[in-house]
Amino acid sequence: MFSTLQFLQPWEPSLAIQLLCAFAVGLYITGLVKGRRSGHREGFWKPFAFLLGVTLMYFVTQTQYDYLSQHMFFIHRIQHLVLHHLGPFLIALSAPAAVLGRGAPDSARRSRSFLRPLWVPARSAYRILQQPVIATVLFVGLIFFWLTPSIHFDAMLSAQRYALMNWSMAVDGLLFWWLILNRAPDGLTPQLSYGRRILILAVIMPPQSVLGAYIALSKQDLFDVYAVCGRAWPVSPLVDQQIGGLVTWIPSSMMSVVAALILLGFMFREHRTRRSTPSPAGPPGNPLSSTTSV
Repeated sequence: MFSTLQFLQPWEPSLAIQLLCAFAVGLYITGLVKGRRSGHREGFWKPFAFLLGVTLMYFVTQTQYDYLSQHMFFIHRIQHLVLHHLGPFLIALSAPAAVLGRGAPDSARRSRSFLRPLWVPARSAYRILQQPVIATVLFVGLIFFWLTPSIHFDAMLSAQRYALMNWSMAVDGLLFWWLILNRAPDGLTPQLSYGRRILILAVIMPPQSVLGAYIALSKQDLFDVYAVCGRAWPVSPLVDQQIGGLVTWIPSSMMSVVAALILLGFMFREHRTRRSTPSPAGPPGNPLSSTTSV
């Protein structure tokens, strides 16, 4: 259907996405180079996760894959799985804040005073969106919203609404997974306990599973917009819908399981670190603080 070169060309070019992805990758690589010069090494897996996450999000929006996502329901669901789950998950898992900060030019740091009037309301909005209940409701709610058949129909036939749908899924995914996988000291992003994070992951699983099961098991064509647009491949509407429902049902839920296992790994690693760190000596005269064997 497409040659490799044709497939990698954008179906509907978005200068904003292209510039944002190029800026993020350029800033990150600059931060890696500066970090190596100053003795900070990130290893292999963190840069790999960050670059893979950005690449996947670019791939599903700025290649001919985007054409397929507008003409096959299950391809569209894979696109949103990447934008809302996998891509942001990989980016947040790489903990890129320090590297991106090192990559920022000195002129950007000096211009902070000019951006302060914008920074204050942006910080307030960010803190609100990162409240656990709001973040959880938004994460699940956006999936239900855009898969409401009438809303989905309008979004797929409007370039502006289609772009808004994809942007909202990507931004919300980045916010949510940054909150869940954040390991930085308490600051702008709320530092939740591992138990609360795992609880949030458990809460978002059932609604996604119920929605995916409903779509996959439905006997009627819920998303007839793909008949209007024309399907890219000769697949029956119900089969297309069933596969899309399974994508919404199983991989999305498995992302919560994987994230919970990673969080447990973080928790056990921190526990071992605390146990292996010698406690400071107590005040003189306290026999319990003595390091001398009795």
